[in-house]
Amino acid sequence: MCFPRGIFARDRDTVNSISKMNTLRKGPEISPAAASWAEVGEEGADQRIDNFLIRVLKGVPKSHLYRLLRTGQVRVNSRRVDATYRLRLGDRVRLPPVRAGVRDRSHAKAAGPGTTQLSMRTLLEDDALLIIDKPAGVAAHGGSGVSRGVIEQLRVERPDLRFLELVHRLDRDTSGVLLLAKKRSALTNLHAQIRAGQVKKSYLVLVRGAWSNDTRHVRLPLSKHVTRSGERRVSVTDDGLPSHTVFTRVQRFRAYTLLQAELLTGRTHQIRVHLAHLGFPIAGDDKYGDFALNKTLPREGLKRMFLHAARVEFRHPLTGDITVVDAPLASALTRFLGSLEECPHE
Repeated sequence: MCFPRGIFARDRDTVNSISKMNTLRKGPEISPAAASWAEVGEEGADQRIDNFLIRVLKGVPKSHLYRLLRTGQVRVNSRRVDATYRLRLGDRVRLPPVRAGVRDRSHAKAAGPGTTQLSMRTLLEDDALLIIDKPAGVAAHGGSGVSRGVIEQLRVERPDLRFLELVHRLDRDTSGVLLLAKKRSALTNLHAQIRAGQVKKSYLVLVRGAWSNDTRHVRLPLSKHVTRSGERRVSVTDDGLPSHTVFTRVQRFRAYTLLQAELLTGRTHQIRVHLAHLGFPIAGDDKYGDFALNKTLPREGLKRMFLHAARVEFRHPLTGDITVVDAPLASALTRFLGSLEECPHE
């Protein structure tokens, strides 16, 4: 499969600046005389206050930010708000000073291999968007023991961007096209397209087994649950959320099949769970895959899950033009495919 590449462009987006925050030796604690204020501009309008704080107070652990909200140290228009409050244009947000050392230590554990110079993996950039080819092994967002994911790393690499938010997410072990918005208006526009099913996402995935259908629509409802160890999992259940994936066979090998997967809904781990439930686990999937097979794969040249976000198609939030962005397969995946024995022509 051959995909056209995106067009590159660069520009800067400016938004309202906020006062430089004081630092304290102990923190995060409030000092009424030292608090600063930020007035919400267009880029912050309709954003949840917790996400706003994550962006403005870069590097502060989320647990500290939620504590500041719970204790009323962050206020909007002099009133206490909870984490779900959505900001309005012109709101005044009270920002308590936070010790710089806390912010610095929060970056001690990075997202994983490949986080350095993510901006060099740019597929497309313009006034509204920054789209990268995310490497496998890097979380999209900090959390679950990882304090710096793609979004945090790019904010460090691109301090010129006063606004930068994830449009969607990819699993840590999934590579490929990842969209980020440089404008609040672009973010809300693309979220509306996603809700309306207007954003097309295509993946390449290698599964164990002989997939017989040229094209197959899979509609299996999915539910989330948490294991006793605290790990988040997804399973097929009768009372789950409707989930729809279209699988198209691309190439057959002796023990594997390369598929193209198109997401028509965007549930957590949707492709992985649908395939595992059907008896076609993804090569290298450490949550839902064939664990015995996975132990042999590194010796054969595959050291990651074979799931790649190959293409995203959407209407550009500024121009309305159909925009297609593609990410080529990583060289490690290409080499592994080249080592497999193809099936004779059927």
